[in-house]
Amino acid sequence: MGGGARQLGGFAAALAGWVSALAAAVLPQWRQSSYAGDAIITAVGLHDGLWMSCAAQSTGQVQCRLHDSLLSLDVHIQMSRALMVICLLLGFFGIIISVVGMKCTKVGEEDPVTKSRIAVAGGVLFILSGLCSLAAVSLYATQVTYEFFRESTIPISARYEFGSSLFIGWGAASLSMLGGSLLCCSCPAKERRGQQYHQQSQPSMSQEFV
Repeated sequence: MGGGARQLGGFAAALAGWVSALAAAVLPQWRQSSYAGDAIITAVGLHDGLWMSCAAQSTGQVQCRLHDSLLSLDVHIQMSRALMVICLLLGFFGIIISVVGMKCTKVGEEDPVTKSRIAVAGGVLFILSGLCSLAAVSLYATQVTYEFFRESTIPISARYEFGSSLFIGWGAASLSMLGGSLLCCSCPAKERRGQQYHQQSQPSMSQEFV
């Protein structure tokens, strides 16, 4: 795979990861009421997210309520919120920097080595963004797992389990880190060596003409 195609594929994967991370952060399905066990509750489905809690009725009505106070939230929700915000900010700046550094764009520097270094910087930001998303989702999932097995006195049907946003977040982290890694691998070592050789050969050639 050529450098330009590798950059384009990495940018597409990282962009898809950033959009998925945005969707995971906004959606309220970080945890949902469990439907396991003998007494299955189907009348109301409860969903909790980073920003709101929702109750879905069997008739199709959904009622959501924003979390009232930031300081009254659990620590793992506050940390997951902060990590997802940092993830989205790093991904946003990574998109801008990667567009400037990609070979297929005419933005910024025309030197291919400089553009590749800018693309590598964007790839690093995407990797950091993916790590933040992975940390946020894994932290929340760990807390859901702990509460599910800790509350032994509560029926299984009244407990919470993983929601779809967690799986979207894991996928987003994988795509962001994959795309960032491809962008980081696009540094043209051959072009760099060629440029250094060209710069070293110019003085010797000028001395021969003198």
